[in-house]
Amino acid sequence: MLLHLLRHGQSTWNLERRLQGQTMDVPLTPLGVAQAEGARDALAHRRLMAVLSSDQVRALDTATVVATGQGLRVEPEPRLREVGLGALEGLRYDELVAEETPPGMDVSEVRWGGGESMADVAARLRPLLADLAGRFGVDDEVLVVSHGDTLKVLITLLDGGTHRDIDWDAWSTWPNGHIETRGWLGR
Repeated sequence: MLLHLLRHGQSTWNLERRLQGQTMDVPLTPLGVAQAEGARDALAHRRLMAVLSSDQVRALDTATVVATGQGLRVEPEPRLREVGLGALEGLRYDELVAEETPPGMDVSEVRWGGGESMADVAARLRPLLADLAGRFGVDDEVLVVSHGDTLKVLITLLDGGTHRDIDWDAWSTWPNGHIETRGWLGR
């Protein structure tokens, strides 16, 4: 199957450089809407079987623009939510205080701000991938709309890795509205 992985359009908190995490109601900016429209246009020639999206507003609104262009409905999927950042959500990047990774732990296993770790995100994405493999065939195309860190974990899993294998440098600059397409055999 072909998975088209789309990071949501720019949100007001992206613009303000705030950590969003699982904050549910952060809307798109006008640029974010334009990015969603750009994704719709880029995928117009594809025959999507389904559009799955995080149930957070910024992702749902992005997905709705694309799905409407395909005559499809968005399927809200809570397992595609952004990593939960606990007490850090809503802080601006310039308000963050550097913390060291605890001894003996991989950075992907730390629950920053009392939220989720990347290992937790991977644990909720694995069953989602199993569901997709059972539902869609090799020739099907599916759009997945999610968030930067969640998509980093998802791509790592699709490539056969674990949360410890995330290439932070490769995916650190994945811009809002960017689409990454991956062929996946469902294994």
